[in-house]
Amino acid sequence: MLYINTVIMLAAPPPHPSPQPKAQALNLPPHLAQAVWSGQALGGGQSPVLPSGHAALDAHLPGGGWPCQALTEVLQAQAGLAEWRLLLPALVRLVQRGGQVLLVGAPWRPQLTALAREGLPEDRLVCIDARSPLERLWATEQALKAGCLSAVLAWLPQVRAEALRRLQACAARHAGPVFIFRPEHAGQGASPAPLRLHLGLGPCPHPLQVRLLKRRGPQHVPAIVLPHWPVGLATLLPAAALPATHLAHPGLSEVDRHVALDRTAAPTGA
Repeated sequence: MLYINTVIMLAAPPPHPSPQPKAQALNLPPHLAQAVWSGQALGGGQSPVLPSGHAALDAHLPGGGWPCQALTEVLQAQAGLAEWRLLLPALVRLVQRGGQVLLVGAPWRPQLTALAREGLPEDRLVCIDARSPLERLWATEQALKAGCLSAVLAWLPQVRAEALRRLQACAARHAGPVFIFRPEHAGQGASPAPLRLHLGLGPCPHPLQVRLLKRRGPQHVPAIVLPHWPVGLATLLPAAALPATHLAHPGLSEVDRHVALDRTAAPTGA
């Protein structure tokens, strides 16, 4: 065994260097410098993003929207709970650009009339009825390898870590966003998804509550409250059920009207 003794010469420390960007300090090539981000700041990078349609959420997402060419993992207490409310604004934007929405193993059959009213027409929606875990995984991989612009929504409650890594590799070559829905207890394990969040509902009138569990940037602990309801909610109640104060002020925002509607529809004593 070879031992090498070294002698350390002590000298006066050099003058404190002037602050400079991290990429410049590392002397990286330009194409790599753009991908460098500090752990104390939101990551940017070269990957495109799709605005979520929720300004309060975009303010905390790297790049200001849902990442494309990467997985977004959504953890929930119950499948089929509020996914459409969270994703519809972005999906409508993607469809308006000529894209499609692919569903793999959705827990419930989508209500096409309601989606069309929100701006997602039936002919831009593809539902893949995959039942077993292997079928869902295979169908998701094939959807990611398709050459069309699409958003892929896959419910994979039993997916393994190695399968997620393979999906992340496939997603890197996919032009649109990819959302993987898993039960909330999956948050106890690691995930290759660069963006990971927990989706839940607040108290009546049940706004969305999003907790960012993992992102390229500093940890974000507080829940982000998103007061977003379907546009067609007003048609569910007769006009006589609306509070008189809201009928007398037509300048109120759509969100304010939906809050009043939800409070009217909520059961008393609940």
